Amino acid sequence: MPKITKLGYLVPQFPGQTHIFFWREIQKIEEAGVDVCLFSTRPPPPGLVSHAWSQSAMERTEYLASASISSLLAGLPRLPLRELLREGAGKDFWRDVLISLPAARKLAQHCRVQGISHVHVHSCGRAAMIAALAQRLYGVSYSISLHGPLEDYGPGQRFKWRSAKFATVITDALVQDIRPKLGDALPDRVVIQPMGVDTDRLHRTTPYQPPQPGETLRLFTCARLHLVKGHVDALQAVRLLLDRGMDVRLEIAGEDDAGGGGFHTVLAEKIQDLGLQDHVMLLGAVPEETVCAKLFEAHLFVLASWSEPLGVAYMEAMSCEVPVIGTDAGGVRELITDGQDGILVQPKAPETLADTIAALAADPQKCLGLSAAGRWTVVDRFGAGRGADTLIQEATRN
Repeated sequence: MPKITKLGYLVPQFPGQTHIFFWREIQKIEEAGVDVCLFSTRPPPPGLVSHAWSQSAMERTEYLASASISSLLAGLPRLPLRELLREGAGKDFWRDVLISLPAARKLAQHCRVQGISHVHVHSCGRAAMIAALAQRLYGVSYSISLHGPLEDYGPGQRFKWRSAKFATVITDALVQDIRPKLGDALPDRVVIQPMGVDTDRLHRTTPYQPPQPGETLRLFTCARLHLVKGHVDALQAVRLLLDRGMDVRLEIAGEDDAGGGGFHTVLAEKIQDLGLQDHVMLLGAVPEETVCAKLFEAHLFVLASWSEPLGVAYMEAMSCEVPVIGTDAGGVRELITDGQDGILVQPKAPETLADTIAALAADPQKCLGLSAAGRWTVVDRFGAGRGADTLIQEATRN
């Protein structure tokens, strides 16, 4: 079976603050000898462009968003109306179809000119609609990845999935959830493929040191600024710890989807309301190097998400041998075994979170055990190269 030599790779609003996973996977694919042609819907807001590699990534990315009336008109007669009418309903679905038509034509043209035989889409939102239309109208082969609950990615999911060559899904829990929802629209090949991290880069050069008595407890969080990430719960836990007499400092890396004008403002006000100005710092969107530096400084990594499909941020902390406290929400149990390589608490429970932080900070041997076990788990099961190998193998299959 001949190996694929060129792969299209489509990520919405690339490269955003959380896209380090995609960049590392791209590098692993290219190290395997496959030429990666980058596509995206549109550039991210300036406030989310934070990595050292972001500019070079943008320079090699073809952005597909288009308002071309001629491309829209060229695509309309080709639309599979019977299938669309059967699978989709509502104005949001038809709006997605019309917006995606010119982009689908643009994607197909680039694939033809550049000799791209297959495109993988790391989204089930509008990017997947673009690829699905490119397949129906112009014969472009594509596959998709699901990174979270299907409901988060908009209407028309059966249409998006039906003609995909294969699909990757990050957890078994998500696979079980989508089977009855997609039914016969599910591709024949569905691979459980978690996201991964570059464990060679995310590696300590000095041993992890647990917190010492009388020392300021250094907590670190890295996550998009959004209500469901549980940042407010973490702030309340810090307030409780301070009220108990503990000296605590929390740094939060990440930005809201607006680039700083959205939930960032809500959190800043909450910090003021709780009197945490001297104990909590919002770092905004920061490059990978800063995330690593903060992880190496931290005693504990804490992320209080209400829902988390799996959690690359957890993986990054575990790879850096930082003990992790997360929430038993979504697919996190497919990454963290409670008490073995991390600690899980119930979401939306600031008092329980505060108790857990205090107990772990007072147990240096437990911290050291979680530090070592977390690193082993990520190296063993969640390396970035696994996803690259899956894409190459599945794209090559007939």
